[in-house]
Amino acid sequence: MLVLASQSQSRRAMLDAAGVAFECAPAHVDERGIEAGLTGAAPAEVALALAEAKALAVSQQRPGALVLGSDSLVQVGSRRFDKPASRDDAAAHLRFFSGQAMELHSAAALARDGEVVWRHGEAARLQVRPLSPEFIDGYLAREWPAVAGCVGVFRIEALGVQLFEKIEGSHFTVLGMPLLAVLGALREFGEMAA
Repeated sequence: MLVLASQSQSRRAMLDAAGVAFECAPAHVDERGIEAGLTGAAPAEVALALAEAKALAVSQQRPGALVLGSDSLVQVGSRRFDKPASRDDAAAHLRFFSGQAMELHSAAALARDGEVVWRHGEAARLQVRPLSPEFIDGYLAREWPAVAGCVGVFRIEALGVQLFEKIEGSHFTVLGMPLLAVLGALREFGEMAA
């Protein structure tokens, strides 16, 4: 059985909807420490490194299991954003995003017995519409704390869709995992019928 190295509701929902049998085992990795060691790396590389670290951490505890790690990060301009630390931090992120293009990088990696056996990353471009202070306050009144664990401070499957005027890229990438590529890899490894 596949092991998902995450507690992400969005990733769990994607796998459930696709009919993938899996169990969850959250990875306990120092994401900020890994990022710090990748200073100057492109966002796509950082997302892949984090996905690999999560898959590896859990695969070392689950011998023989195929483990899926995934991660997403957001970049606006030259600035990379993590999950907001507080509601005030979330509001500051949204003010910064207002009227700008957001790059969302989602990556996935599969590991078995402490070795990465597959990796893939995708990007989406989301144009944030101009956001008024009143909209930001009302949005967070309804979406906080649900968006506390979301890079970009949005759940596209909920009110977060109201932040954008245009989205280019896979819906699954925006949800936080390149699902079509993951499903292809699971078929390749014999975890799903081809």
